[in-house]
Amino acid sequence: MTSDVTLPLWLFLLILLFAAVTFASHFLFPSVRWFFRKRAERLVARLNTRLVRPIQPFKLARRHDMIQRLIYDPEVSQAIVEHATAQGVPENVAFEQARRYAREIVPSFSAVAYFSIGIRLARWLANSLYNVRIGRYGRDALEGVDPDATVVFVINHRSNMDYVLVTYLVSGATPLSYAVGEWARVWPLSAMIRMMGAFFIRRRTRNALYRKVLARYIQMATQGGVTQALFPEGGLSLDGRLALPKLGLLSYLLDDYDPDGREVVFVPVALNYDRVMEDRVLIRAAQRGERRFGVSPLAIVRTVGRHFGQRLSRRFKKFGQAGVSFGAPLALSEVVARGEDVADLGRELMRRIAAGMPAPPVPLVSRALLGGAHGADLAEAVAADLAVLDEAGVPRAAGSAAEVVERGLSRLRIRGLVDEADAASASAEPVLTFYANSIRHHFEDVPALRIR
Repeated sequence: MTSDVTLPLWLFLLILLFAAVTFASHFLFPSVRWFFRKRAERLVARLNTRLVRPIQPFKLARRHDMIQRLIYDPEVSQAIVEHATAQGVPENVAFEQARRYAREIVPSFSAVAYFSIGIRLARWLANSLYNVRIGRYGRDALEGVDPDATVVFVINHRSNMDYVLVTYLVSGATPLSYAVGEWARVWPLSAMIRMMGAFFIRRRTRNALYRKVLARYIQMATQGGVTQALFPEGGLSLDGRLALPKLGLLSYLLDDYDPDGREVVFVPVALNYDRVMEDRVLIRAAQRGERRFGVSPLAIVRTVGRHFGQRLSRRFKKFGQAGVSFGAPLALSEVVARGEDVADLGRELMRRIAAGMPAPPVPLVSRALLGGAHGADLAEAVAADLAVLDEAGVPRAAGSAAEVVERGLSRLRIRGLVDEADAASASAEPVLTFYANSIRHHFEDVPALRIR
């Protein structure tokens, strides 16, 4: 027992490595996980005392447990059998495919990451880029809602800043779970987004098994009371106008609704900006007639670098106003009681978003310029529009018509879209139209949804 044993150096190092891994997995890692889990539990307990809608246990469930629950759900199991039959593959192959879909969809929410990092970053970004003006506040919209109801924020999609802006504005009321498109499934962005509670969706797939896994996740989250945020248009507006709603995600909520179960309440949110950072990219896509943006990673890096260079040299000026308006909540029980279908639900939500669409200075001035006004005539044209908005109770830029014009023109001058006589420059029409379209429905006798 005490005799020497001679080993090659590589074998000795390998044994040490296995011993270190075993020690870490059995003793160190559980202790570290326990330490951080206890800290997270204390953080959640503190947060729940001040949030209007506390963080639900479903949102805090371990990701592995949620994936297992999802793939063994009876409806998903039936979809696996049907997929295997339709595709002529063994059921275990279809089961593994469902597991991959579940792993792709299910988030890994971290309260620490969301409230300690995400909210602070969202607040800094929103306030450093825009003057945020709130027409109607989200916390006020939530206070009259049944505390046990599941809230779904339904938001028009103007910019990728929409995620940041709404997350920041409702941070004092509740954390949000977003439906995020495939563009974000890039490491390490995907891991960060999952930690913020977002879930990924493939918008164009027709795969019935994938759709069932996605539907059941959304339905389970809704049953668990998780506050969600959806963009019913399904993508960014290419021309500034509201688009007809895509009904897939809304249909999942309606199909699973139980009048005797948890209520589902939709809160419409209308967003509008003096400047959408991606506006020229979106306009070019609209002119091509295809939703392909063609932005290279190098171009993004150059743009971000130029932006930080302006910040460091103190030459950066904010992009103007970002207007936000939270509309009147709509309970799903009301929709069901009226016998309406998912198309009716989608139209009503978009109507409420359109009715509350804020009117910042740049869209108002853009509308006046496109109408032929310039110079001193701009204030008169904007004053007439402000009177219409005020009569309808639409959130609009603060101040007199002259003040609104000056703020709008200052933003357009920086971009070279108006000349020295304060008239639209030769190349400005596509950009001015993009912004004027966002408030067009407030002034024309047309339906609240876009007319193309």
